[in-house]
Amino acid sequence: MCGIAGIVGQGEANTDNMLCSIRHRGPDDEGLYTAPNLTLFHTRLSILDLSPKGHQPMQTPDGRYVIIFNGEIYNHLDIRSELSSRFAFRSTSDTETLLYGFAAYGTALFNRLNGIFTCAIYDSHTRKLVLARDQFGVKPLYYYHKDARFIFSSELKTIAGLPGIDKTIDYTALVNYLHFLYSPGEQTPFVYARKLLPGHYVTLSVDDPQHIQTHRYYEIPFAGQFTNQTEEKLLNELDEKLYKAVDRQLQSDVPLGFFLSGGLDSSAVVAMARRARPTEKLTCYTIRTAAGQQQYEGFDNDLPYARKVAAHLGVDLIEVEAEADIVRDFDRMIYHLDEPQADTAPINVWNICRQARQNGHTVLLGGMAGDDVFSGYRRHQALALEPLLALLPTASGRLLQRVLGTGPRTSPILRRMQKVALGLGKPRLERIADYFAWLPLATNQGLFQESIRNTLLDYQPRAHLLDSLHRIPEEQSLLNQVLFWELSYYLPNHNLNYTDKLSMAVGVEARVPFLDKELVAFSATLPPAMKMRRTTTKYLLRKLMERYLPHEIVYRSKTGFGTPLRNWFQSGQLTALTSKYLSEECLQQRGLFDSVAVQQLIQANQAGKTDASYTLWGLMAIESWFRQFVD
Repeated sequence: MCGIAGIVGQGEANTDNMLCSIRHRGPDDEGLYTAPNLTLFHTRLSILDLSPKGHQPMQTPDGRYVIIFNGEIYNHLDIRSELSSRFAFRSTSDTETLLYGFAAYGTALFNRLNGIFTCAIYDSHTRKLVLARDQFGVKPLYYYHKDARFIFSSELKTIAGLPGIDKTIDYTALVNYLHFLYSPGEQTPFVYARKLLPGHYVTLSVDDPQHIQTHRYYEIPFAGQFTNQTEEKLLNELDEKLYKAVDRQLQSDVPLGFFLSGGLDSSAVVAMARRARPTEKLTCYTIRTAAGQQQYEGFDNDLPYARKVAAHLGVDLIEVEAEADIVRDFDRMIYHLDEPQADTAPINVWNICRQARQNGHTVLLGGMAGDDVFSGYRRHQALALEPLLALLPTASGRLLQRVLGTGPRTSPILRRMQKVALGLGKPRLERIADYFAWLPLATNQGLFQESIRNTLLDYQPRAHLLDSLHRIPEEQSLLNQVLFWELSYYLPNHNLNYTDKLSMAVGVEARVPFLDKELVAFSATLPPAMKMRRTTTKYLLRKLMERYLPHEIVYRSKTGFGTPLRNWFQSGQLTALTSKYLSEECLQQRGLFDSVAVQQLIQANQAGKTDASYTLWGLMAIESWFRQFVD
């Protein structure tokens, strides 16, 4: 796991500054490659082949191909065996496998890979550069493209720190960060800086960087075709595929550990690791939160469950205090996120990975994406209400909206009911797409100053989701359509982004076994009832885990990995931070948001009239981001 960056075209950059911006991603080694009109940068976190033979940039012996690579390829030994008769390998690193794989197969290589990766490969004969990102977007890659200048990096801060960058703001992206807590698709806050989409690659000539071509090489395989195998056979197949996914991700030449929340997904990963390594010492990390702060957020305390799983599987459990000096750490967190994401969960990732690194664990496996692959969110359970909502007369729906709208926003159950009620009367897919929203769009747009607000009136964030369904025209399952949205937008732009950024901030690699390519393909062929049976999410996965875990772990309710943000606002712990970023003076000076509207939102949230804690957090994140990436 590493940091990569590069510059094509006009404009100079200080080499030390470029490397410094991604050095936290690769503290073990660094290097650069230069050619006319091209500079490639690399910082290395050594995981496979710790020797100098794994140094990057890496070149083929004839010097034709040059690669910089960030990630892990879990099936690289299979690919290497195919190539062994054609190439003489000098190292045991997956980087060299990628290098020769590209020399042999070209861009067709990318969809043969099972792993997490971004890479840049330069062909010195054709003077072509290719950038690629893994199928599910586990690893990030940003690029800036304007006129004859093309810049890319693992992190947006590299681009923002260069002289001469056009920092024109994309206001629709700011709407996204308040609407979803993240910005879906390619958009970043900068008009000319984009995210390379998962499952895509870009090609360009280093002699003519004014023109780039983007290609999709992978699509999430929702095709509306489901297996007719018996439940018992599906259980056995899932057993082997999940086991293989975890086992292949245990490859490492450095010590590794595990995230263990005590939830089903992280517990399943540890259970499979114990099956694969029955006699080895396994070390897990969990968060210990202050008692009594979970109820207000609507989730249970994870710690007792994590302890029970650790005892059941015979693994060591290190409990990391969740205490955070949020006033001190807020700006640093936004700096590492690269984007003004409105979530507090990155703090927990940061704390765990910092402790793991101190303990010598450079790699951590976790249960992320289990909810997105097999169904696990409450919005998936809400789909069970669809037959009833379809029968509800319009007048009754309006009455329900008014009744629920008068209730307090401090109840987690009532908050969820209110979100469902807000969509009554809308077309079904629009209503379900709005389950991803944190604030009504009119309220969101009303937070902006009038001149900006007028440019946003025709912008509809849910269009990202609705328009994407044309990519899977044969998939008619409503649950699978929503899971497609999770895998395409929520997961790469939110959960995976903060997990990568905050783990790599301290030089730790986070792996995601549930995004094994073979496992995802298997899940797409499962009948929807094998994922959600009535309101029981992850049905087949739960049935499988009955073989490995205690019943109370398998069937515990969904919980979050966040912090007690609403409690922080209500208790006054964030008063100083709110005053620092959202004072009338600050808002007026920035010129983005309407100071009166924001102050009204703060007061309504404090009085419990609206649930706006995450929106206020997002507003503060945007201001912090502007100070660090724009000012």
